[in-house]
This record gives sequence, structure tokens and C-alpha cells, in this order.
Amino acid sequence: MRRLPEAFISEMKKQLPETEWEAFFAIYENPPKKGVRLNVLKGGRDELKSVLPFLKEPVPWEENGFYVEEEKVGGSPYHFAGIFYSQEPSAMSAAPLLEVKQGERVLDLCSAPGGKGTQLACALNGEGLIVLNEPVQSRAKILSQNVERMGIRNAVVLNEYPETLSEKFGGYFDKILIDAPCSGEGMFRKNAEAALGEWSLENVALCAKRQEYILREGTKMLRQGGRLVYSTCTFSESEDEGQVRNYLQEHPEMRLVWQEKLYPHKIGGEGHFCAVFEKTGEVETAYVREMKEFAPKAAQDAYRAFEKTCLSTPIESKLHLAGETLYALPEGVFDWKGLKTLRVGVRLGEWKGSRFEPSHSLAMALKSEECKNVLSLSCDDIRIESYLQGELIRGEVANGWCLVCVDNFPLGWGKAVNGAVKNHFPKGLRKMR
Repeated sequence: MRRLPEAFISEMKKQLPETEWEAFFAIYENPPKKGVRLNVLKGGRDELKSVLPFLKEPVPWEENGFYVEEEKVGGSPYHFAGIFYSQEPSAMSAAPLLEVKQGERVLDLCSAPGGKGTQLACALNGEGLIVLNEPVQSRAKILSQNVERMGIRNAVVLNEYPETLSEKFGGYFDKILIDAPCSGEGMFRKNAEAALGEWSLENVALCAKRQEYILREGTKMLRQGGRLVYSTCTFSESEDEGQVRNYLQEHPEMRLVWQEKLYPHKIGGEGHFCAVFEKTGEVETAYVREMKEFAPKAAQDAYRAFEKTCLSTPIESKLHLAGETLYALPEGVFDWKGLKTLRVGVRLGEWKGSRFEPSHSLAMALKSEECKNVLSLSCDDIRIESYLQGELIRGEVANGWCLVCVDNFPLGWGKAVNGAVKNHFPKGLRKMR
């Protein structure tokens, strides 16, 4: 890797005891730790473990996290099926600190690419509402794709700046995660070229200023008694402990519960910082209108006809039509009019007159037992690779829409005609030949 900046070395020597200098700087000569987190929305922990041969020892701070040694687990069919998320081990430490309970309203304010947000969605287990926001549009699209791949039914993906949301959602959320953009010092080993190339003391100061703004706006959206977790992937005291001190001075309604910094020479992961706060003071709560069901009867009838033919378990949800796209709304979801919204609940598919065509989002939100017509192939079946490349495959399955699966984990739709299965795996997601 590139040489560490002298200014960074100087700052770390001030921060660490002299007895730890050698161990800390020596760690940069070793490769970074890699990890994956099981997506328990797709199945039980033991069920998911049984099909993933590359899992090693568990990550201590995340019950569904495991270390891996393979270089490219993202090419696995199980990745396309969304049964795991590749996530740096230390990055798994922040979400559990929110202590999310099923049925709560949860906000991940700086969510892309989605590791921590999908982790929180697993904790909700389909109950309550999770809002994942990313102000940068290109990153928000990646976030939305990951939410789809992980099969999350109760998520809203937004592309807004914090002050826009705080104007609407005063005191609305039970739990808020602010994984703030930072100077990335903790990623010098994992993303050496990008993190080292952008680092400077000036950028550290700029990040600290931006974090202060994000914290201020995020705090407005937390209810009284709610919990907020602030995290970074940097060692900088001005972005970590210093940020906490300034925050508490400016927000007397917030109480510090706990804070900790993770160093890569002490734990199996990269650098990370987390602080946990609770709101004790009164908060002004904004009125947030609930979104009502809106879908013409003809659109609902077309979908219900598909559901009756293809699904063994109906999706119990309000239906909403936007253009020709039909959505299953999360319970109690707010009216998102006026917000840049990329995803709400499950995109069921397209209503085209009397015909309904299911979406990839619906396929990923289902379990194989919820579908009547299933073509499940083993991971080493050559048809899996052909399907992921967008090719026509063959299989013994009834005519009509079928759910193509790897070991009973859905990959996407196919449409069968006399043993030939036309491929409906999205073009933008297909593997290169």
C-alpha cells in the first residue's frame, strides 16, 4: 500500500500510548479482514450457514456476521439471491448498538451503500418501518438495489439532504443511525488508494464541520426517549471524541450512553468509532400524514389474479399505483409526496391493462414456499450461471411465471413454455460472460 501520511502518523502517535505504536503501524503490512453478514430475512441462521462454505469464525459483535478469506464472494449465486451482504467486520459494530425492536420507526440517515441499513432491517424482521436515506443520487441508486436484493419489504429509500427530512419528520423516529461521511482513516488498509489519496488535515476539518450539521438535523427527528448512534470509520479525535463533546454542549437534551473506538491492532477489523446517545428532553413533534391506498380496482384485480395463480401466500398490504407500477406499501408508511423517493415497500410489478407483469423486487421479497411454481437448481448446476447471464434455460416446471431459485433461495423470474424458461433476470444485474 501507499505510505501513510506523515501528518497522520504524528496524530496517531499523540493518540496512542508509545507501547502501541509498533503494533498499530505494523498492522498496515497485513491484508485487511473481510466479512459477510447473513440476511436472516431470507431464512434461519443455520439454514443460511449450511449453504455458504466460505464462512469462517463468527464476528464477535454481530450474531449473523462471519469472517471470510475468499477474495470474490460477490460472484456467488447466493450473493445474487441476497442471502448475505459483504461487509467489513468493524462496520457491523454500529447497528446493534441501536437496540432496534420490531415495530419501531428507524432512520439510517447516511445509508449508502446499505450495509448498516440492511442490518437494521434484519433486526426489524419485517415489522415497523425503516427509512434509508442517501443525499448523493448515484449512491442512492446503489442503496436501492441492495435493499431490493436483500428482499426488504418495509423500507423506504430516499434521496434527500438532512435538513429537508428534519423539516418533515420532527420527533418521528424511535431510532436513528448516523454513519457520517468522514476522513476515512480507518479504511487506509482496506481502501488504500481512495482513502489515502483523499486524506489531508484540511479534509479532516471539513468532515468534522459536515458531521456537526448532520448530527444537528438528525437530532431533530428523534423522539423523546429515542436512541441515536453516531459512527465513523476514522481515528480523528475531531471527528470522534471531539465531535461528541461539542454535540453534548450544543444538545443538552441528549445524554451520552457509551462510546468506543475500534483499532485494527486490537480487534479483527478496521478502524471504527461509535457513540450512543438518548434523548431525554422534550421534542416538538411534526404531524406526518399516513399514505392511503391508491390503486384503481382494475389494477388491483390484475395483480390479485396473478397472485391467485402464482403465489401460495398472498401479500397482505395496501396497494399503491404510481404510473403503471404497483407497490405493496409498508404498514403505516408516511405520505412521501414532495420527497425524492427511490423505493417504497415492494415494487410488485407493472399493470398493463388487463395484464400484470411481476417485478424483480417482488421475486426477491418472496420465499420459495410462497410461490406455487418454482424451479430450484443446485448451486453447481450449469443452468444457474446461464440464468444469471440472461440466457434461456430449460426445466421441468409448469407453464407460466415461475420463481427461479438456487437451493430454494429466489434469484428472479422466468416464464416457462413447454420446458423452456424465458429469462426475466434484469439486464442491469446480469453477470458478464
